Amino acid sequence: MPTNGGGAATAVPSAPAAPTAAQPRSLEDVHIDELLYIVTEKGASDLHLCPFVEPVIRVDGQLMRLNYEKAQPAQTQRLMYDILTDEQIQKFETNLELDFSYSLHKVARFRVNVYKDKGAVAAAFRLIPARVPTIRELNLPPILEDLTRRPRGLILVTGPTGSGKSTSLAAMINQINSERSVHIITIEDPIEYLHQHKFSVINQRELGQDTKSFAAALRSALREDPDVILVGEMRDLETIQLAITAAETGHLVFATLHTNNAAESIDRIVDVFPPGQQEQIRIQLANNLQAIISQQLLPRAGQPGRVPAVEVMIATPAIRNLIRENKTHQIHTMIQTSGQLGMQTMDQSLRDLYVKGWVTYEEAMSRAINPDELRKMIAPTGGVPGAPGTPPPSRGR
Repeated sequence: MPTNGGGAATAVPSAPAAPTAAQPRSLEDVHIDELLYIVTEKGASDLHLCPFVEPVIRVDGQLMRLNYEKAQPAQTQRLMYDILTDEQIQKFETNLELDFSYSLHKVARFRVNVYKDKGAVAAAFRLIPARVPTIRELNLPPILEDLTRRPRGLILVTGPTGSGKSTSLAAMINQINSERSVHIITIEDPIEYLHQHKFSVINQRELGQDTKSFAAALRSALREDPDVILVGEMRDLETIQLAITAAETGHLVFATLHTNNAAESIDRIVDVFPPGQQEQIRIQLANNLQAIISQQLLPRAGQPGRVPAVEVMIATPAIRNLIRENKTHQIHTMIQTSGQLGMQTMDQSLRDLYVKGWVTYEEAMSRAINPDELRKMIAPTGGVPGAPGTPPPSRGR
């Protein structure tokens, strides 16, 4: 029987036959599992359930409507309430939004967000693959493997929603788990990938189910003999301060931010604090930051799937000085000229993806931080800057 993070169990049908294109299927007697089976069968990443529109899935970054009738508010509420516990329903009706994880038999797990849309119940399901991917399988820069071997400090993984931050962090935790005998504590909202105990001992704590807040769990974690701590998201001043303190006291701390690059990430952290504390926070960051990984996902050219474009900033002595002296605007140039240390800007990453033939010229340009700079970098490789979408003749796969 499938269960959600709160432990609800419901009888479900076996995997159904897909509805025919000629006649959209009614949602009246459909269980949510029927739609989730379609997600897994079509290799989709997400399912969106909203009132007054057909169920929608996302395949390779593109939305696709399923062949069902438009959902009515009573149907979306029933589809979701069928898999929630009474406690979760009460919490949702109080807060008007709810995060939890949901297991589809032994087929797949999903991260779920339930919310209100024009007064009706709506939901978004994100597929969580059963196996934790490796850093190399995700096509992430090899330097990330080296970062997982750092004994202490703060490593940030940043990017917009849906950019693969949680998956990259899971891969980095998996790398540690595969190599080192350490105690790892993760604090997540909700738990996505389930880690097995390999060389490490891993405790995974979920907001709402295992702890009240990131800050509360962090305070507790420091008394639980951890070597490595993962903080799903640094949302407030207290959580940020505790994460920096944990790094400062000899732990390796991973955390995420919804920022787009290294300089913005540092400024965001500092700006959370009152002016009188900002200089001290800069000093603490300069002393304890190990790296900032900023990423976005692009559709792969000519085949299914997506690939990450990744900015990598390593906290060298020179960059630590820039942070300490509040000269974060110079960090981009420092990254740009430090490729020999494993650093790269987002535009340098986009250039490399294009030259490999993994993304189109148009896609790379649309995601560039500085399109003119990217165009100049691509030109020597044989690209045609004046003709968006035209591949260079020497481009290999």
